[in-house]
Amino acid sequence: MLTRTNKAATEEVISLLDVGSFKTTCLIVGRRQGAQGSAVGQPPARILGIGQCRSQGIKAGTVTDLNLAEETVRAAVGRAEAQSGLRVEEVIVAATCGRIGSTNFRASATVGQSRVKEVDVDRVLTAAERFAATDGRSLLHMHGLGYRLDDTASVVNPIGMAAERLSLDVNAVTADEAPIRNLTLLIERCYLRVAEVYAAPYASALAAMTEEEAKLGVTVVDMGGGTTSLASFLDGQLVHVDAIAVGGNHLTYDIARTLSTPLAEAERIKTLYANLMGAHSDEHDLVSFPVTGEEGGVMHHTSKARLRQIVRPRVEEILGLIRERLSRAGYGEAVSNRFVLAGGASELVGLLPFATRELGGVVRLGTVRTLQGVPRALTSPSLAAVAGLAGLAPAGEQVWRLGSMGTGSAPGYLGRVGRWLRESFWDDESRTATTGT
Repeated sequence: MLTRTNKAATEEVISLLDVGSFKTTCLIVGRRQGAQGSAVGQPPARILGIGQCRSQGIKAGTVTDLNLAEETVRAAVGRAEAQSGLRVEEVIVAATCGRIGSTNFRASATVGQSRVKEVDVDRVLTAAERFAATDGRSLLHMHGLGYRLDDTASVVNPIGMAAERLSLDVNAVTADEAPIRNLTLLIERCYLRVAEVYAAPYASALAAMTEEEAKLGVTVVDMGGGTTSLASFLDGQLVHVDAIAVGGNHLTYDIARTLSTPLAEAERIKTLYANLMGAHSDEHDLVSFPVTGEEGGVMHHTSKARLRQIVRPRVEEILGLIRERLSRAGYGEAVSNRFVLAGGASELVGLLPFATRELGGVVRLGTVRTLQGVPRALTSPSLAAVAGLAGLAPAGEQVWRLGSMGTGSAPGYLGRVGRWLRESFWDDESRTATTGT
C-alpha cells in the first residue's frame, strides 16, 4: 500500500482517505499485524501522518469538478506523505456519495448433498451479491444478520448441518453506481489504487460507538458538510444505513444568504458564535461581519439571538429527517432510543441538548476510539469516518465471512466486512433465489 525503507516488521502501514464536501482527509496509520477487525472501542492503530485540505469540486460527497477535486486529494495526500515520510500507493476510501442506503433481504440456495458445505455458503453469498448490485446500484459491503436452515432461524454456523435449503438474512449497503465510479476515477487520476470503498456512516460508527451500544441498539449520526448519514446497529449487527443530502454547509449558506456576507465569513460566524440553546444575554451580544460587495472595511452587526433564529430551522429540518428515516426503517425504538453524533457539524455549540430534546432518548457526542496515542484534537468527531476505516482495512488473505456470522470465528467483534465475489459458483445461479424482507 505504501513504500517505506525502515518500516518495522511487526507493523502494517495503511492509508485511509475521506473525500468529504467540506474537507478531504488522508490518514496514514501504523497497525499491529493481525489488528484488523478489532473490537469496537479498541484502538488498533496509531497515526503516522495526517493531511487535510478544504474540499473543492465536491458537493454532497459527489465529484462535480474532476480537476478541482484532484487538486484537493493530491494536497491532502501530499501533506500526509510529508508528515509520515511515506509514499502512498493505495488507499481505503470512505464514501458519502451516491445516495448511500441499505436493503434487507434473504438469499437462499438448495443444499447439494443434504449437508451444508462451504460451497453452499458461497453460493448463497454470490446470490446475495448479485441481487444487491442491481438497478444501477453499486454494492459497497454486505452484512449477515443470521443463517436459516429450512424453517430454523438464527443458526450461527451452518457448516456440516443437515438441511434442504440454506438461507441468509442480509443487510447490503449500496450506492448509485455513477458517483462511486467517478470517485474511483478521481482517486486513480491521483495515481492511487482504490483497495476498498466503505460507506462513511458505517466507518464513523465503528470509530465512535462502543461495543455495548452496538449490542443494545444505537444510531450513529454522521453530520458532515454536504450530507448527514446514519448507521443503525442492533444486537451487534449493522441493520440500517441511510443518508440525507443536508449538512453543515447548509447552515453556512443560510447565514451567508440572510446576512449577505461571504461564505468564508459565514463559516467563521457559525463556528465561533452559533449556539442552538439561548441565553438572556444573546439579544445584546453582537457579532460583527462584512457585507458582500461593500468596500472600505465597513462592518455590520447582528445579535447571537438572531443568529440562532437563522440556524435553528435547518437543524430542526435535519433532525426531523433523521426521525422520519428511522421510522421508515421499521426498527422502532430499538435503534432510536440511543444516538451518537459524529462529523464536523456535530460540534455546533448547543447541538447536544437540542438534539436530545428533538430526538428523544439518550444522545451523546462521539469521539474517535480507534486510534491510540494521538492529541486530543485528533479525536474530534469530524475524523470519525476516516479513523473508522483503520479497523476495516483489508490485510493479507481476504476473509469472506459476513459480519460475525461466518463459518468459524471471524476476527473481532463485528468481524471482517468485505466483498464476496465467488465467480466459480455462478454456474449454479438457477438454484439460488433472493427475496426482500
